[in-house]
Amino acid sequence: MQPLDVKQFIRGLGALPMARLRAARAGRLLRSVIQSSSPLSANARSAMVFAPHQDDETFGCGGMIALKRSLNVPVEVVFLTDGCQSHGTRPAGEARKLVLARKREALQAVSMLGITPPAVHFLDQPDGGLETLSCEEHRRLIQQLVHLLQSFQPEEVYVPHRKDRHVDHEATYRLVKAALVESELRAELLQYPVWLLWQAPMLCNAGAPEFRGAYQLAIGPARDAKDRAIEAYHSQHQSTAAGAGVLPDGFLKQFLAPYELFFKEEGSPL
Repeated sequence: MQPLDVKQFIRGLGALPMARLRAARAGRLLRSVIQSSSPLSANARSAMVFAPHQDDETFGCGGMIALKRSLNVPVEVVFLTDGCQSHGTRPAGEARKLVLARKREALQAVSMLGITPPAVHFLDQPDGGLETLSCEEHRRLIQQLVHLLQSFQPEEVYVPHRKDRHVDHEATYRLVKAALVESELRAELLQYPVWLLWQAPMLCNAGAPEFRGAYQLAIGPARDAKDRAIEAYHSQHQSTAAGAGVLPDGFLKQFLAPYELFFKEEGSPL
């Protein structure tokens, strides 16, 4: 029998209460931000959603996508990375299988939101590596983004929040914003939070700079489609032998609300 590691045992006892505490704080923060936000209505403007990983589009914008598609509004989704790091570093063969699995899940998820495969783009950048691209890689990626924007000509562009507490998410915001400038496309830029509410509930309140310019979109008619799209991401829900890569239950619950939050920067008309 292995000797008892007292410190590890105590950490294990505290893990569940701490997770519940974090979820409760994130929930209170979400309600507070919604209460202080302005209402946003579904509209008929075409949209392009940029997601760092396969599932971010559904978590942050699933309701919006489903509402627009129910009105037959054109929507396209762009996935920047291959998603291979969701379960940590793995042998090349296993990583490749995970990449393929996440692509299948993404296509299934967005189909439930009303998007067909021709409107989905996989750029296959390294998961966790958007911040460390070489100058040449960075330039090529910007050009890809510019090409997509100019080809589709969206009236609205959705990106992760500029301070979303994840390097790929924050890098996606900067990359897309740079591509928008270079494309000379006059599209409305809206930011969606994924990790912000979960990672920083003890550091922020509804009046913090991160939450300025908040808008709430009621997604009532689209909630079922969004819930089913979230469920399509089996690889992110199921436990692994190492217990890695599983999204916390409390984290998932914040995306089952009847509203989605979006942010715009000051001076950007809606």
